[in-house]
Amino acid sequence: MTTAQALIAFSLAAGLLTITPGLDTALVLRTAAAEGWRRATAVAVGIGLGCLAWGAAAAFGAGALLVASHAAYTALKWAGAAYLVWLGINLLRRPRASFDTGADGASPAGGLGAALAKGFWNNLLNPKVGVFYVSFLPQFVPTGASPAAFGLLLASIHVVMGLAWAGGLILATAPIAKALRKPGVVKWLDRVTGGVFVAFGVRIALERR
Repeated sequence: MTTAQALIAFSLAAGLLTITPGLDTALVLRTAAAEGWRRATAVAVGIGLGCLAWGAAAAFGAGALLVASHAAYTALKWAGAAYLVWLGINLLRRPRASFDTGADGASPAGGLGAALAKGFWNNLLNPKVGVFYVSFLPQFVPTGASPAAFGLLLASIHVVMGLAWAGGLILATAPIAKALRKPGVVKWLDRVTGGVFVAFGVRIALERR
């Protein structure tokens, strides 16, 4: 794919991933509701730094493999395609009916630095984030581009999207938390995201370098 196609395709997939509720969404909403917008912002920045760390590790580590070995590229391509299809099928088969933010009963602990560290380690110690980045980013590196540099660019785009989404969550904590508890909202998001992931996985599997 061309650079423009890669950026558009990645932005679509990463955007859906960003707005689909998960651990990071729960942490930001919980902190905003129980501890205030300043600590929630610090948590969001920490999450972004965690994503950037995972993205850098995936970009440089996977990038070295892709440059060094065609076999490594092929193996990673099929692993990434299989992972995306697996994620997508799970979301299509078992979409969540609602989403619990867990805001009740939370209490502040430490200052803004502690909140930032909480977001960072919550993200960095989540193995699902690592697996996703390692299998996901390399699939959107266009032919002729530096896998490490372009992968880091993609990771940065995802981080910016995440910070923008977290800002929206913080500004509208109560309405968004209420919407996520409605039976149809999260189910719809899961199904749309699942369908997109399956489509990307199939495309990646059929694509030639």
